Amino acid sequence: MAQRYGGQFSPDGSSDDIDDAPRPKGAYHKATVHPVGAKSNIMFIPPIILAGTSIFGGAISMAIGLLGAGTLILGAWMLREGLIAHAAYDERKVARRPGFPRKIAAAVLTGLGAGIAAYSSEPGLIAPLIFGGAAGALHIGAFGIDPMKDKGMEGIDSFQQDRVARVVDEAESHLEAMADAVKRAGDRKVEARVERFQTKVREMIRTVEEDPRDLTAAKKYLGVYLMGARDAAVKFSDIYSRNEDRDARSSFMMLLTDLEESFGKKTEKLLLDNNADLAVEIDVLRDRLQREGVRL
Repeated sequence: MAQRYGGQFSPDGSSDDIDDAPRPKGAYHKATVHPVGAKSNIMFIPPIILAGTSIFGGAISMAIGLLGAGTLILGAWMLREGLIAHAAYDERKVARRPGFPRKIAAAVLTGLGAGIAAYSSEPGLIAPLIFGGAAGALHIGAFGIDPMKDKGMEGIDSFQQDRVARVVDEAESHLEAMADAVKRAGDRKVEARVERFQTKVREMIRTVEEDPRDLTAAKKYLGVYLMGARDAAVKFSDIYSRNEDRDARSSFMMLLTDLEESFGKKTEKLLLDNNADLAVEIDVLRDRLQREGVRL
């Protein structure tokens, strides 16, 4: 359904459209670009064309063409997933390599689909191999391959990192559920407010990922508090989508402000604690060097 945009400076705008809630330090966030761009979406066009042209051939030609189209569509979908996973890997300072190389699999499927398409019009081995190999190579040249090694994992206990990964996955699922819930309310200001809150939560997530020792202190925030925020978002959307209750909207916005401030203060405390731990380690190292007779 089309949604009319408005605001304070629109012909029918009012100051009520402005989010007057106080913005904590760092609350503003930059717009992000979705990792799945136009050139990857174009990859869905060739299989559609191949399927359309195969219908007018014979039974065998149609079957081969549809098989090639299905393979190409699977490759395009795999590419989308690979680009999203790669973007998540790049965003984090500490990350594991993807468990399954989706972009490489997409290149293989694209080459296979191109080979099948070539075989449908020119049976044999030479043409399918040439077209399939060229398509796979061009795919890798255009989109690259998946990350092949972990990032920022040196010196980090794998058991602790696995615990962090489970908590982070749970926190991300709560954030996604919040975003999906407020979309039902149909209020763009609320959606933007939730995005600001998500940015603040992800700052804490990145801090915990960089130092898993912070997990114990942050676990309640990334678990219990986020679960409560998600439930509140669901209830707000149920109420606001029925009668656009302004009191419910105001209460929910105030809740997000309180949560954002709480998460921000906790993240700052985690960072200060990390700095204090570093200072202690430096002092201990200096004492040891002095006992060994090393003058600094």
